[in-house]
Amino acid sequence: MIVKTDKETIQNYLTDASNYKNNGCDAVYIPENVEELSDLIKKANQEKIQVTISGAGTGLVGGRVPSGGIVVSLEKFNQIISLNENEKMLSVQAFVTLNEVQDYLKDYKLFYPPDPTEKNCSIGGTIATNASGARSLKYGSTRKWIKSLLIVLPDGELLRLKRNEIKAQSYQFNFTIPSGKSYNFKLPEISAPKVKNAAGYFIEKDMDLIDLFIGSEGTLGVIVEAELKLLDQPDDLISLVVFFESFDDAYEFVNQSRKSPKDEKFSLLNPRALEFFDDRSLKFLSQKFPNVKGKKFAIWYEQEIYNENKDEIIDQLSNLILECNGDLENIWFAFNEKEINDIKEFRHAISALVNEYISRNDLKKVGTDIAVPSIYFKEFYSFCCEKCQSNLIDYVGYGHIGNDHLHFNMLPGDKTQNELALSLYFEFCKKAVEYGGTISAEHGVGKLKRKYFELMYPEKVLREMFEIKKKFDPNLILNRGNIFPERFYDEK
Repeated sequence: MIVKTDKETIQNYLTDASNYKNNGCDAVYIPENVEELSDLIKKANQEKIQVTISGAGTGLVGGRVPSGGIVVSLEKFNQIISLNENEKMLSVQAFVTLNEVQDYLKDYKLFYPPDPTEKNCSIGGTIATNASGARSLKYGSTRKWIKSLLIVLPDGELLRLKRNEIKAQSYQFNFTIPSGKSYNFKLPEISAPKVKNAAGYFIEKDMDLIDLFIGSEGTLGVIVEAELKLLDQPDDLISLVVFFESFDDAYEFVNQSRKSPKDEKFSLLNPRALEFFDDRSLKFLSQKFPNVKGKKFAIWYEQEIYNENKDEIIDQLSNLILECNGDLENIWFAFNEKEINDIKEFRHAISALVNEYISRNDLKKVGTDIAVPSIYFKEFYSFCCEKCQSNLIDYVGYGHIGNDHLHFNMLPGDKTQNELALSLYFEFCKKAVEYGGTISAEHGVGKLKRKYFELMYPEKVLREMFEIKKKFDPNLILNRGNIFPERFYDEK
């Protein structure tokens, strides 16, 4: 067990990619195996010491940022355990990164579908937040690709949880784990937003227990190992960026692409990614990618090819672009693996550039992670633009438009504007909830979005969720501050 207490050496554990900071911690513990981790969590629980679990630090909501107590870093849990090629299953420890997983699988012509933008994220972190990304249009979020988990519970007990092993009866869980401990609790009977959603505990009638831990942001247990479901690599890939003069034309292209299998004219179109960039984000990106300078709106389209005729797909795609008034003469088309990666770098660069701007100016990141039903997406995007323009705050709009999931990042010029941007953010979240959407489609709630999460459900429901935490963590030691209001913890 490595223990760090020196203020200089623990600084890297006290923030994340959002540049959020809190009260710090007393020490950072780095266990080197499951036994050390289990003993450490058990001791902390007995002594009622607050524990914050630390992953790779790529989160954007302050989830791993401590507010006292100790930090437990999982950085030594960084091994790929085994690959079952026949079953297409990969077992990994929690600190293995997404990059490492995908690189490892290349030689086996397999891939792991979840595709968060930050490739250096840890697999455990993506499970804790139910992360997704560009490919979620076709493949959904992380939840769908988790077969089993090894979890250290707040009392130090180990729980190996397999999918379809423990299920709720309607909204009631009643089960006993191998150690002999029994759990009996009721789920709140809620209707979650019918959009891509990573806000709060996953709740569903007759749900699987494993899904309660996925997306629980380290508040119910510590994920130390995971078994991931895989797919065969495609034979080929179509990847291109199409430019449009108007947002309406760009969104029509998205709509037609999503329903293409039902339309005989475009029956071969089956995108796995549809990503959006507005004029301001393209201007922001042009400092690194001069080929987008002066463009208005862009859609990145990506489609896998499994035994289909590539030329026929491209013909249908060209016809759709023409029908939606896209610029056929200036398509950014990837013809080889390097160019495919260049387009991916283009998509991922916008987030990095925003984070650099925020960090350089010592500001708080103010970027939405909002998804709304498709019937409201255009209206919602216009609402955000108009609010920023009327308040003279710069912004960039981009995101996973295939899921009607908008990353609308405000770029305040100073700390005064930063505070104004935060008040606008609250308005955006409120409007999204009015539309039946979510305040967090893929990043989780963490500590930064707790007050926005309170917009989504009545206090009664939030307290019912908190009661679930108390069933697993009665001493409330794990990841205090994530998801739930601080006042819940302070009440006796």
